[in-house]
Amino acid sequence: MKINAILTGATGMVGEGVLLECLNNPAVAQVLSISRRPSGRTHPKLREIIHPDFHDLTPIQDQLTGYNACYFGLGVSSVGLKEPEYRRATYDLALHFAQTLLPRNPDLTFCFVSGAGTDGTLQSSQMWARVKGETENALLGLGFKDAYMFRPAFMRATPGQQHVKGYYSLIGWLYPVLRRLTPKYVSTLAEVGQAMIHVTQHGAAKKVLEVPDIIRLARA
Repeated sequence: MKINAILTGATGMVGEGVLLECLNNPAVAQVLSISRRPSGRTHPKLREIIHPDFHDLTPIQDQLTGYNACYFGLGVSSVGLKEPEYRRATYDLALHFAQTLLPRNPDLTFCFVSGAGTDGTLQSSQMWARVKGETENALLGLGFKDAYMFRPAFMRATPGQQHVKGYYSLIGWLYPVLRRLTPKYVSTLAEVGQAMIHVTQHGAAKKVLEVPDIIRLARA
């Protein structure tokens, strides 16, 4: 099966890493990147839509048909945000995007990047973990052909990435040590992208994927 994917977050670290895997993988036929600003990349597979308001997709919704995968890597840090602000930027945004795609793409597999520590029971004392958990639960219940929630932790960037968080650049040299000492919390962004491609083509038994699941699926 050839993959025609919609991708968000290409100007962020996670989205860019997934984009690079899509562009390098022959199973992916085309990628539609939707972002607020240009990614700075060109490729025969890649088409970009620059759209400033992800809370209103009406102007571009007719272009969002004919796809069988969505790799949703858009997100913000909860640092400095109160719960209503973080919910709007996380739950509201992801659900609006997914609900726009669903009726237009009946064969679509939706992959959402949340993060290690996300709490699907909604009992966590950490606001972000509850909001991410509620977002995961809602996405899983929408009725997509398939949906997977990715919970990466520490990720090594792919060589050549332009959008890498500052602290990752500073501590990236620790990756080999962390992978050996804490393998349940360390992966590469390449593995995240490879796992997304795998579940799109072959599915997976688990719908919520922790780091060891991601690594296993990337190698499958």
